Amino acid sequence: MSEIVHNGPTDATQARGQAYSGDPDGDADAPAVQHLPLDAWHRARGGRMVEFAGYHMPVQYEGVMAEHLWTRENAGLFDVSHMGQLLFTGEGGADPARALEALLPGDIAGLGEGRMRYSLLLSEGGGILDDLMVTRRADGIYMVVNGATKYDDLGWLRENLADDITINHMDEQALLALQGPKAVDALQRLVPGVADLTFMKAAAFDWNGIPLWISRSGYTGEDGFEISVPASAAATLADALTEQPEVKPIGLGARDSLRLEAGLPLYGHDLDEDTTPVMADLGFALSKRRREEANFMGASRILLEREQGPVVKRVGLLVEGRQPVREGAAVVDGDGNEVGKVTSGGHSPSLNGPIAMAYVPAAMAAPGAAVTLAQRGKVHQAIVTPMPFVPHRYHR
Repeated sequence: MSEIVHNGPTDATQARGQAYSGDPDGDADAPAVQHLPLDAWHRARGGRMVEFAGYHMPVQYEGVMAEHLWTRENAGLFDVSHMGQLLFTGEGGADPARALEALLPGDIAGLGEGRMRYSLLLSEGGGILDDLMVTRRADGIYMVVNGATKYDDLGWLRENLADDITINHMDEQALLALQGPKAVDALQRLVPGVADLTFMKAAAFDWNGIPLWISRSGYTGEDGFEISVPASAAATLADALTEQPEVKPIGLGARDSLRLEAGLPLYGHDLDEDTTPVMADLGFALSKRRREEANFMGASRILLEREQGPVVKRVGLLVEGRQPVREGAAVVDGDGNEVGKVTSGGHSPSLNGPIAMAYVPAAMAAPGAAVTLAQRGKVHQAIVTPMPFVPHRYHR
């Protein structure tokens, strides 16, 4: 089993990492609700805090609709410090990229320095344990995993990677996302040179003596950046960013509506261990070389499903009328039998109407197909539509 190293405080934070659900050597789950490094910062600015992924997080400041539209037109600052930041290194010449390829279906070994890739942590049966971002840095392979699954991810990675691969859980780092068409204007004033990054590229920067790791990426469909910063400096950076005229703090509510419009799945809702990459319409994450080698977890099932087609498939839905359908609504056939399920749904501020993601039988997955939904005794009609619902505006 691989070793996990923690760089954060050696008291509660380290204990949290040593005793998480899924850790074969741990003896307790992570604490129920934790605080972000910017907890007091959010509360001082009127953030309404809710529990999410085991953390107190701001769901909104001035309102989801206003924050959503502000981000689409200007720049929004999101605190995503609940997510797990991991750094993989090898001892004695061991290659962490090659080691990770046993668990991920992407071409990790082929990443150049500063290049990043979306990938999936897979179970032995080909189910998705998490979706994540992987980047090659000069000091190792950097990975960002979902906050709700990070302790289980650490347990799975530790159990399935060899002893010569060290996992550094960077729990001393905060993570901020600056998203929107004017994000580059605001960040370039503070950190000259970031405008040279293009989508899915990353680099190290120095801001007033504070080391930053910045990628041009995000979860809104807009241009933007994700910034790893020492937790001790997170408030200082957040202050500097929100002092820029283009930037406002944005909560979880708008983050969810933005990612839904962008057609981006949310783990634990649109993806889970019973979902394969083919069912989830994430075939782009299966790189050509890895498909040919077929040596990643779950490869036999996934590649057979890719060849024969999945039984169900994730699709986008434009819902008729004004009433949004929510997660859990049933997709029904002509006889009223449940044949699929809505996994994300809500009002689209940009389109001013209801949209959703659902898993439907493959025969119903073609764009333009009519779908019937049942929610709380009411029937809704919807049309399968290509995603994203709102075009991506990444800076390529």
